Formats: sequence, C-alpha cells, structure tokens
Amino acid sequence: MHARLLVMTAVAVALAIPSAAQVKKQEMPGIRNYSRVDATVGCGGQTDPSAMAALKKEGYVSVISLRLPTEEGANVDAGRAAAQAAGLKYIHLPFNAASPDPKVVSEFLGAVADKTNQPVFIHCGSANRVGAMWMIKRALQDGWAVERAQAEGEAIGLTNPQLKEFAATYIKEHPAKR
Repeated sequence: MHARLLVMTAVAVALAIPSAAQVKKQEMPGIRNYSRVDATVGCGGQTDPSAMAALKKEGYVSVISLRLPTEEGANVDAGRAAAQAAGLKYIHLPFNAASPDPKVVSEFLGAVADKTNQPVFIHCGSANRVGAMWMIKRALQDGWAVERAQAEGEAIGLTNPQLKEFAATYIKEHPAKR
C-alpha cells in the first residue's frame, strides 16, 4: 500500500511539472549545435555570417552574440554586417567563459527580456556559454528551479563545470524577478 502511494505521488508530481527541456535540436546550415527553445528563442554555437539570412527567414528579429572578438573564427564584424544586411538587430555581448563577468549577464538578461528583440537567436562558439546564460535567465526571469534551468541549459549545450558553477552562484546571489 505504501509503495503504491509513493508511485502515485511520483506520477502526479511528474505530470504537474512541465518537461525541464523543451529544446529541439535541428540542422541549420552554417550554425553549429542549433536548437529551438520555443517560439521566441533559438540557440547555437559558431554561426557563419552566411546563416543570418536563414535566421531572418526563420522569423528571428535579433541576434545576440556572446563571442569574444579574439576567438578563433569569431569574425564579429562580418556577423554584425551580415545580420544587419538581413534585417536583423545585432547585439554583441562578449562573454569570457574563463573569466565570466556578471555585468555581461545583466546586459544579457535585459536584452532577452526586451520584447522588441524577440524572437531572438543567441550564439557563442559551441552553445556552452549560451546554455549558462539561458540557465540564469530561466531561474531568475522565469522562476524555474535551478535544477530544471540547468537541465535546459545542458540540453542547449552547457557542459563546462566552471560555467555551471558560475551560473549557479549568480542565481544564488541575485533575486529572482517573478
């Protein structure tokens, strides 16, 4: 009887909590590790400037690049020019995974919260930094539990233990906006 009650409770809890990750991995020419999170957000790793026109056709309004200008293959200026030529707003928020800056996180949260930037495509080199930033966004702006936010961040591309720790610490040190 007790075991049956535990199973019924576990099933009820599982049904009450939406899936941690809505991330849908897709192929997109010119974009490494592309995924669609929902109708307003797409994520990826290294994005070739030639992919900007396709992003516009997919319905994106803006692009947030977390790449450092000094990264191999980053070509931020070409990405910006291609985005603008395609009619996309380009937001460059260089985010260093080796030395994460909380100020960049704050700027990121403002940019993704701005409805005029949606739908938004967010990218870095691999989708690792994107996953960390998205984890923070989900916890602080959407009120998700840290574990659920981390699971979605990992589905996007978050693998770096230091970035996971940075994101978790940032979440603990900043109040959630609900």
